Amino acid sequence: MPAAQTSEENCVAHNGSLIPIPGRDVMVQAWYQGGVSVFDWTDAAHPKEIAFFDRGPVDPAHFTMGGSWSVYWYNGVMVSSEIARGLDVFELVPSPLVSQNEIDAAKSVRFAYLNTQGQPKFVWPASFSLARAYVDQLERSKGLGGGRISAIRQSLSGAEKASGGQRATALGQLAGQLDGDASGSGDGAKVRKLAGAVRDLASR
Repeated sequence: MPAAQTSEENCVAHNGSLIPIPGRDVMVQAWYQGGVSVFDWTDAAHPKEIAFFDRGPVDPAHFTMGGSWSVYWYNGVMVSSEIARGLDVFELVPSPLVSQNEIDAAKSVRFAYLNTQGQPKFVWPASFSLARAYVDQLERSKGLGGGRISAIRQSLSGAEKASGGQRATALGQLAGQLDGDASGSGDGAKVRKLAGAVRDLASR
């Protein structure tokens, strides 16, 4: 892991969980006194850290057992059990590596109860943040050109301001256009996910 470590810190990968960012494989991992790391392993051959938190050693002069024993994503926050210093609760903040729309879409996945070892299925309700999360990913990966990304965002904004049949019609038209975009995209699978999210919005 890239975080600096002193000789007075215990550091080993421990209990973590998946974060429901749509279209990506993202995990939050506990590392004892190595802190907490959020990493993207969508491309499993090239994982990368996208966020972190590190308290530093419990005692800078003497080895003392401590650190994040476990960290679990639950209904929009990451809850970390810190052995020596109590409970930490974190929220993701946007950066070039994760957008606010992706965070908002992740927060839309809710559980009344969570045992992360049960590996419950993530289900994203239809939302504009879900659709925009896919748009952000297509922009980041250059799966669609900049002009087309701007046009899609404008169409989503217009549909969100509309209501009833007018909204459904606008979203249906956009979904049809996205079906056409998929064949010429550098990431056709992601464009099809976006089209599906837009259709779900249209039928909501």
